Amino acid sequence: MKFRQMLKIAVDAAMTVILLLLMAYELIGQAAHEWLGIGIFALFVLHHGLNSRWTRHVGSGRYTAPRILQTVLVVLVLFSMLGSMVSGVMLSRHALSFLEIGGGQSFAGKLHMLSAYGGVVLMSLHLGFHWNVMMGMAGKLVKAPSKQRKAVLRGITLLIVGYGIYAFIKRNIGSYMFLINQFAFFDFEEPIIRFLLDYAACMGMFTAVGHYLSCTLRKAKRAGRGTIACNSTTKTEESV
Repeated sequence: MKFRQMLKIAVDAAMTVILLLLMAYELIGQAAHEWLGIGIFALFVLHHGLNSRWTRHVGSGRYTAPRILQTVLVVLVLFSMLGSMVSGVMLSRHALSFLEIGGGQSFAGKLHMLSAYGGVVLMSLHLGFHWNVMMGMAGKLVKAPSKQRKAVLRGITLLIVGYGIYAFIKRNIGSYMFLINQFAFFDFEEPIIRFLLDYAACMGMFTAVGHYLSCTLRKAKRAGRGTIACNSTTKTEESV
């Protein structure tokens, strides 16, 4: 595996871990939350730098349904990240407190919640659109296809999706996403690992949705040219 590809995977993995920790805002402390926020923004910039080829070609080529949806997701993720950063700067009491930004706290709080919880869903869907890339790399480490292994992986996926739906409802993530509830609840007696596992399951659920949605769109796109399996052999567009 090339160094650049390994670096991309490392950056994406680090962003995913940090994103989970950021959602545990009150459980990890405000100062840690702010520094992790700065860290994920730096990784976000690096991520786009590593995928600059995609950005350079965004205005060229034919836009198919998968590419349109992928591009829309990228733009929405960008907006959610910018919203999180701008509101985070306005709300900062530790890492960027020297800026002494006053006013707009109510607006910044709403923007931060909207961007954060919406961003979790959008980033997970975006990851799902490129899951075939990960499956392709994993497939190279396996000697031969196996029906049993495929069945086990699908079973695990179903379990993650099922628990992810439960956790999504249990954690009231939908109410935070749409600002129905503007104050996030944290149980300080709850082990942080349980909180992180619930959010990881939610992300896994939306990643699966993004993956199978992209598979469906690509199959529809190529229906006139024969069938295509959405597996480790599928080639996808340049990721971002």
